[in-house]
Amino acid sequence: MDAVTDRAWGVRLEDRALAPLSKTSWRYWVWIASLLVVIGWALFAYSYQLRHGLIVTGMRDRISWGMYILTFVFFIGISHAGTLLSAILRVFKARWQLSVTRMAEFITVVALMVGGLFPLIDMGRPDRILNLVWYGRWQSPLMWDVFAVLTYLCGSTIYLYLPLIPDFALCRDRLGPWAPAWKRWFFTAAAAGWTGTPRQRKALDRAMTVMMIVIIPVAVSVHTVISWIFAMTLRVPFNSTVFGAYFVAGAIFSGVAAIILLMAVLRKLMHLEEFITITQFRALGFVLGGMALVMVYFNLSEYVTSGYKMEAGVAFHFHDIMTGYLAPLFWFYIVGGLFVPVLIMALPWTRNIRGIVVAAGLVLAAMWIERYLIVVSGFRVPLMAYSARPYAPSWVEWSIFGGAAALFLLIISVFAKVFPMISVWEVMEHRGPEEVEVPAPATVTAPPRRVPVPVARSVETGSPQ
Repeated sequence: MDAVTDRAWGVRLEDRALAPLSKTSWRYWVWIASLLVVIGWALFAYSYQLRHGLIVTGMRDRISWGMYILTFVFFIGISHAGTLLSAILRVFKARWQLSVTRMAEFITVVALMVGGLFPLIDMGRPDRILNLVWYGRWQSPLMWDVFAVLTYLCGSTIYLYLPLIPDFALCRDRLGPWAPAWKRWFFTAAAAGWTGTPRQRKALDRAMTVMMIVIIPVAVSVHTVISWIFAMTLRVPFNSTVFGAYFVAGAIFSGVAAIILLMAVLRKLMHLEEFITITQFRALGFVLGGMALVMVYFNLSEYVTSGYKMEAGVAFHFHDIMTGYLAPLFWFYIVGGLFVPVLIMALPWTRNIRGIVVAAGLVLAAMWIERYLIVVSGFRVPLMAYSARPYAPSWVEWSIFGGAAALFLLIISVFAKVFPMISVWEVMEHRGPEEVEVPAPATVTAPPRRVPVPVARSVETGSPQ
């Protein structure tokens, strides 16, 4: 009976994971068309900026960084939790995360691709990007940033591809003769001759282990280097030696929130409720709550030490964010982005899927605002005897930001139709069905026992038998 149950569970897993590859509803095409319209409008706004220059934005000489740089930091931030969290959990062999590792790893790659566009968009003359290659100064954190992001993108792409190989082979074997020729060719080439032999499994395991070890320090170094772009400038709000650790913690914080939201959406749309359960949401929710406490610590440490010394410019900065121009955003970030998520995870009656998704949404919005506060409030502090000027993104900046968000969602939507969004072979091999509650006999007063259901699998392919 157990073998029959295992086989039925494995068949359901394969069917759910591969169903989007063969079935497409009209709603999907409406969604894709809507995203393309938003991207098209963003391209028009960018062409308008190219024709008229950065004067069409809200940036001026007193606030020279704005929407583009803060969005760059935001996207690079949410990329970190994907590969970093996946690698750390793989190292510690946390089985609950196997259903969501691919979503996390894919967020990393897509966020890096989209975020990497914003330094180019921020340049008034993007055709001069080659000057960075020919005349770049190696003493500049900007040069370090370029190489750190490119290295992380290459490493994350490799780390995403390796666990996909057995699932590419599964797609190759499940394709019927009626499948398009390009699809058969693609999955055959991407599977790289995978047949599931012990030698291939050993090689794959060794390659993934190497990438796990390499990607963790690379991920930490990337956002540390990005923080140095701020911390090494001569501006009072950026004058901090803990910016590196603060940015890394913020990146993990916002990245976990992005994973939770994507997991919730795909779970609903792809009917993955049996394979992405409250177990994954609660585990990531606890990570989210723990990182919120870490962010509270960093904020408290930063504001207490800066406020105690109250150097020139600090008083203006504190007034700006706590009681002045930027106060509503600051207190939403502190209350809604840090304390409310901790409260949601602390209360048993809100520690459910809906509550955790709400907490993740608050965190993602608050962390975008936090980047806004870092950039705008830092540049608002006067360096000379002039009055501070407000900053408000123009329609061009909002349009390009909306286009970037639409591009992010478009790539994920296309990916979900081409590749399995769950690592089928890993879930079958290392996790299996969720534990089920088995009631005790009526004559026994002991509480219900939790009985794990093992997975029977084939040696060659990892599929259930």
